[in-house]
Amino acid sequence: MVSIKDIAKECGVSVATVSKALNDHNDISDATKDKVKKTAKRLGYTTNVSARALKTNKTYNLGVLFADERAGLGHEYFSMILESFQKEAEKDGYDITFINHAIAGKKTTYLKHVEYRNLDGIAIMTADFNDPEIIELAQSSYPVVIIDYVMDRCASVLSDNTKGLESIVRYAYEMGHRKIAFICGDNTGVTRERVSAFFSTSRQLGLNIPDEYFLEGHYHDIMDCKQKTAKLLDLYDPPTLIIFPDDYSYIGGLEEISSRGLSIPNDISAVGYDGINMAKIMRLTTYEQNTKQLGELASRKLLQLINEPDLPPERVIVSGKMLIGTTVKNLNGGE
Repeated sequence: MVSIKDIAKECGVSVATVSKALNDHNDISDATKDKVKKTAKRLGYTTNVSARALKTNKTYNLGVLFADERAGLGHEYFSMILESFQKEAEKDGYDITFINHAIAGKKTTYLKHVEYRNLDGIAIMTADFNDPEIIELAQSSYPVVIIDYVMDRCASVLSDNTKGLESIVRYAYEMGHRKIAFICGDNTGVTRERVSAFFSTSRQLGLNIPDEYFLEGHYHDIMDCKQKTAKLLDLYDPPTLIIFPDDYSYIGGLEEISSRGLSIPNDISAVGYDGINMAKIMRLTTYEQNTKQLGELASRKLLQLINEPDLPPERVIVSGKMLIGTTVKNLNGGE
């Protein structure tokens, strides 16, 4: 196994210089740091994790919690956030551990699992925030960052869901649509923000939204979305445009519309939410959430809290953008 002594000998410098260079100390020149790091990489040097943990009082391991089976890693939105989060953490030498309910096959709490793994910090990416175990974990002494949810004493990185729905409604209005329906997702903080933005923007634009144009659905659920789309199409006065809970659920709406011999956007228009790769391939008009920035900021914020534990919790809002596809018909031609 390659040691620091081997690197020092190869570079013609002291062991102390190698150690400082590998840890980016300011009293070592950039040229020396570069030479030492390149030599370490060429020789196949790897840090002794146990020794580093003893020296820094850190395990260099971050916990990630997905506690929602419906919207876990199977949802591209969350998997893309995780990928970005992990890449950013790896830049600082951190590994990722998924937090679960078991230790050596025995059921335990999330907090006990964190303590058992001796994690440095926690990122909660999706969870039931009314669950006492989630509350216990979030309010523990560990540094915590939460994605898309606000909780006392915790830092949060939030997608701008208010701007998202406002952008969608305003775009639909600009395209001449006045009969706009919304199938929302599960009853979460994210959904409540989107619903509030949908109705407030509609009021600002003078739109009348009948009760039957608003349906409560589920995220990432094709069959549920298919059923909800059927209800809207069966109305005596159906909408001209449907906003779906997410891009993946849109597939269910598309199936129902196609099964009736109707087409998008000629017979009815559609807008998704998230901006996943599938939506881009299908040229679905949607609101793209900035998953790369969400993951990066969550990682940076968590590492900042680990290194500076006295920092007050901060809320960071990340904006996305409309992706204009081919699924919204322009109704202004006859006006």
